[in-house]
Amino acid sequence: MKPKPERKSGRYPIVFVGAGPGDPDLITVKGKRSLEDADVIVHAGSLVPQAMLDWADPDTVRIDSAPLTLDDIISKMCKAHKDGKRVVRLHSGDPSLYGAIQEQIAELEKRSVPYEIVPGVTAAFAAAAAMGQEYTLPEIAQTLILTRMEGKTKVPESESLKSLAAHETSMAIYLSISMINEVSNILRESYGDDAPAVVAYRVSHPDEKIIRTTMKNLPEVVRNEGITRQALIIAGRVLEAGKAGLKHKSRLYDKGFSHGFREANG
Repeated sequence: MKPKPERKSGRYPIVFVGAGPGDPDLITVKGKRSLEDADVIVHAGSLVPQAMLDWADPDTVRIDSAPLTLDDIISKMCKAHKDGKRVVRLHSGDPSLYGAIQEQIAELEKRSVPYEIVPGVTAAFAAAAAMGQEYTLPEIAQTLILTRMEGKTKVPESESLKSLAAHETSMAIYLSISMINEVSNILRESYGDDAPAVVAYRVSHPDEKIIRTTMKNLPEVVRNEGITRQALIIAGRVLEAGKAGLKHKSRLYDKGFSHGFREANG
């Protein structure tokens, strides 16, 4: 473990760090350095793998936020900040997506406590890497929708899963695997019973599963696998676009297409 940087006068900003989808090596270099330098880490213990904390010094104080309320979290972070400690708030995935950071930031701003945010890799992109899949293919899909099914947390009426699925573009559906029957029924209306679907379970973790199925068979597959949490549902015509026989290709590398760095040839 490298020595921590020498302390300067003043107090350090609280650093929100995206841990990525699970694999400790998928954290950003800046996020890793933040963990190495931290005196206190407040982490989502139910979601962030313990191995992620191995980047930190053994003497670093680790606080699991899973049983804490917002007031508890803010109180602990602000006290450590006031004491001149380097504080890292470690979130799973990317903090900006279903990370509940805005309410924490609002409380820090009320108290004039400075903060920084280090982005992370979200599960949808880790899933694409695991599948060897591009979400945006010419003439097939140029839009990726990241969304969730309405449950205890409400969503705007204009962003209902049904209205978004009507676009028939690429979709990564978070936090909805427990409502797989409803999700399947909605997606079938737009994509069709036999359209491909993927369940990406605990992507980048050692027990990762990438399960390919159809819209109609989604509920059965999820039940058979015993999946109840930490899984994405992925939909879209890109899933049926063959890799070896791909028909729709980018113009970027087409020999007949000129751009600012290359003249057309043929």
